[in-house]
Amino acid sequence: MSRLVPFLDLFVGYLHAERGLAVRTVEAYARDLSEYLRGLSAEGVETLEGISEAHVRGHLDALGARGLSGRSQARHLAALRVFHRFLLAEQHLSRDPTVHLETPKSARRLPVVLTLEEVEALLDAPRAEGPPGLRDRAMLALLYATGLRVSELVSLGVESLRLDAGFLVTRGKGNKERLVPVGSRALEAARIYLALARPELLHGRRARALFVTARGRGFSRQGFWKLLCRYARAAGIQKRVSPHKLRHSFATHLVERGADLRSVQAMLGHADLATTQIYTHVDAERLRGVYDRAHPRSGAVPHGPSVR
Repeated sequence: MSRLVPFLDLFVGYLHAERGLAVRTVEAYARDLSEYLRGLSAEGVETLEGISEAHVRGHLDALGARGLSGRSQARHLAALRVFHRFLLAEQHLSRDPTVHLETPKSARRLPVVLTLEEVEALLDAPRAEGPPGLRDRAMLALLYATGLRVSELVSLGVESLRLDAGFLVTRGKGNKERLVPVGSRALEAARIYLALARPELLHGRRARALFVTARGRGFSRQGFWKLLCRYARAAGIQKRVSPHKLRHSFATHLVERGADLRSVQAMLGHADLATTQIYTHVDAERLRGVYDRAHPRSGAVPHGPSVR
C-alpha cells in the first residue's frame, strides 16, 4: 500500500483545491479509498497499472459480504470511479478499471417525516420564557421553515439572516451559496431571540454565530441534535427525530401543498433534481395510504355476480 498512498494524497489535494468539496465529503472519500488501497496491498498490488476490474469487483464483493447495503456499496464505487478518472486524467493510469462496472442496486427507502401535528408540537415544546427557551424556539422554527442541514444551521452568522427581506443566506455542500426564504412565524421567533435572548446569552461578549450557547459560543451539530431530541421527547413524539427528519418534513410538506420541484430543489440546495424527486414518492405513498383507509372498496374483491 505504501507505493499507492502518494496517489491518494494527490487525489485528496485535488478534491480540496479544485473541486472545493466539503471537509466531511473529502474525509469520506479518503476513508473509503484507504480501505480500497489496503485491500490491494494485501493482494500484492504495488502499482496503479496492476489494478484490474477484478480487483475492484473483489473489493465490492467483500463489502457486500460484510453486510454493507447496495447503497453503501454504490457510494464506495462512486469514490473509486472519481479516483480512477482523476488518475487517468493526470496520466498516472492508461485505463480505468471501473469503466464497465454497474452501480450496485439499492432499494429505495422513502424518508420518514413528521406529521404537521408533530411538527407543531415540537416547535411549541421550548418554553417561550428566558433566553435559552427563546433561542431554542427560534432555532427549531428556523430549521423547519428553511429545510437547512444541521451543519448549515449551526454555521449561520448574524449577517446570514436578512429579517427585513425575509430570507437567509447559507453555504451548503461544495461551499455553494444559496438564498432561502423564511416564513413569518420563524422570522418573528428570530426577531424576539435577537432582541431579547442573544444579548443576555452573550453578556457583552462578541460572537459571529447567530445562535449561541450560555458560554457565548456557537452550537456544535451534536449539541443541537441533543437539544432537538430533548424537545421531541417533551412533545410526546414517538418517532426517532433528527435534524434531517425536519429537513425531509419541510420538503414533503411543501410538495404536498403544490410547490414545484425546481423551487424545492433550490431551497434544499440539491445539485441534481433527481435527489429532490424522492419527495414526490413520499407524497404518492401518503396519498395511497389515505385512499386505502378511506375508500370502501380500496382493497376489497367484489363477491357475487358482476354488475354490467
